[in-house]
Amino acid sequence: MNIMRKQAALSNGETLSYQERDGGEEVVVLIHGNMTSSVHWDIVLEGLSDEYKVYAPDLRGFGLSTYHEKVLSIEDFADDIKLFLDEVGVEECMLVGWSLGGAVGQQLCVKYPDRCKALYLMASASTRGYPIYKTGEDGLPDVTHRLNELEEVEQDARAVMINGAYQSNNYEALRQIWNMLIYVHNKPEEDRYEKYLEDMTTQRNLAETYHALNHHDVSSEVQKLDIPVWISWGADDLVVTKEMTEELRSDLGEQATYEEFDICGHSPLIDVPDRLISSLESFFGSVNRLSKGGSV
Repeated sequence: MNIMRKQAALSNGETLSYQERDGGEEVVVLIHGNMTSSVHWDIVLEGLSDEYKVYAPDLRGFGLSTYHEKVLSIEDFADDIKLFLDEVGVEECMLVGWSLGGAVGQQLCVKYPDRCKALYLMASASTRGYPIYKTGEDGLPDVTHRLNELEEVEQDARAVMINGAYQSNNYEALRQIWNMLIYVHNKPEEDRYEKYLEDMTTQRNLAETYHALNHHDVSSEVQKLDIPVWISWGADDLVVTKEMTEELRSDLGEQATYEEFDICGHSPLIDVPDRLISSLESFFGSVNRLSKGGSV
């Protein structure tokens, strides 16, 4: 299938780079996570049924997108995606959000409920945010000291270390982080991994993204959503905890279907790619049946 790299000039002055894959009339939009870009959606772009036309934008400050104005909230990312949909002429889509992208998807659906007909949350940040704690002397989060101000996050050891790896193109340090926290079962094939590592170093907003996640909270607003939601989570996820996922399930209530992937960490894309594709297509199919008056 033909996958093209394009650019969308937004009315707010930012330009989002994106990948567009040929497909049918049903539109799927993929929102990536932190430390990534649309590059990390390659397996879904390659494997998802050609029944679906797919867009995968790079969020502001990631990948090949611009970063003129600092992002200070998840709402900033969501506003960009709304303007992106306007620019590419998509009135309504099925949205998939991975990790940070899940928070962006939640905010988009809350603020612009007519733009999404369904929401798939993959290893998603909680509806109550992703707490950012001070890094202790042992290198672990000090859960007694939650950071509040952006300046605190910028100066914290975790952000300093990762930004240092970005600036020096220290792929080995980034590989160690991902092997320890993300790829807990399987690793990407080497050509893909090299591409992913190079892509990570394009991020220009690490501290701002942490700060935005830290203050994200749509726990009361999502209860008003009237669209199908699917929550998938890997049982061995070391980034998004079971507690965060249970917050998602509690806040979204009966409108959300839950699926747990075993032998899977924070990246179902690598740990269980076939099962992920099957899960996505099952959800999209149920949404389409529902919209035509059938049963889920």
